[in-house]
Amino acid sequence: MITIDRHSGFCFGVIHAIQTAEEYLTTHDYLYCLGDIVHNGEEVARLTRLGLRIISRDDFAGLHDTTVLIRAHGEPPETYFMASQNRVHLIDATCPVVLHLQKRIKSQYENSGADSQILIYGKKGHAEVEGLIGQTGQKGIVISSDEDISLIDFSRPAALYAQTTMSVEKYAVLVQQISNLYARQNNESFFTHHDTICRLVANRSRQIKEFAQQHDTVIFVSGEKSSNGLYLYDICKKANPSSFFISKVEQVDLLPIVQENSNSIGICGATSTPMWLMQQVKKRLHLIFSYLRA
Repeated sequence: MITIDRHSGFCFGVIHAIQTAEEYLTTHDYLYCLGDIVHNGEEVARLTRLGLRIISRDDFAGLHDTTVLIRAHGEPPETYFMASQNRVHLIDATCPVVLHLQKRIKSQYENSGADSQILIYGKKGHAEVEGLIGQTGQKGIVISSDEDISLIDFSRPAALYAQTTMSVEKYAVLVQQISNLYARQNNESFFTHHDTICRLVANRSRQIKEFAQQHDTVIFVSGEKSSNGLYLYDICKKANPSSFFISKVEQVDLLPIVQENSNSIGICGATSTPMWLMQQVKKRLHLIFSYLRA
């Protein structure tokens, strides 16, 4: 039996961005997109064939009088300013959850005293984090590991926010660590924290664990650059050691389960994994098993 996890696949923010691009490309030959529209090479390749052109920030700086899509991760204010200066029309597909977080951080930055610090728990260099830090005039502090906690000045107030796709459990640990350090200096009231993690994404960790435990073998499909994919695969692997990570359909042929002919195979993926790709993986498995039984 081969089953696709019904909870896997694009989150609504990614769905909106992709549908926006597809709709535009029905009436235009091409559309620029600032950065990968989703961290999945197969989906990017499909959209590229439709006319989507992925560009870098350097490319964007050289564009004039054209249209550019802002993906779900969002962008810092500098991007909008540059677009205005260069007469670039932006189609803004920023995820509503991310957009709301940007506004909260911007408000915090503008209404806090000059002595305050804004902390963002997230992956350094991640597109969403770049957009969030941009709301602070690049003065915010990104906390990606325990080592980054040393960047905080515990004699000054600080407000902590989280990238929307981070682990709820790890965020709770970080909050406790920072709280304890403020308490040591009797500055507990200086520290505030805000749980801004998207629950639709956060709940995937529990769902993926349950799904992995229900099958003999699991195939996890994701782009290699997806931080959400790597995080969920780690949970999947811990829940079921017989789990395998692939990013392309062709990689199915190399998996040991093809020879073992597992009775129960589960297929799942990240919030950046298209459902059509998981369906192709299932189809590939059926073809292989049909050949082996012939």
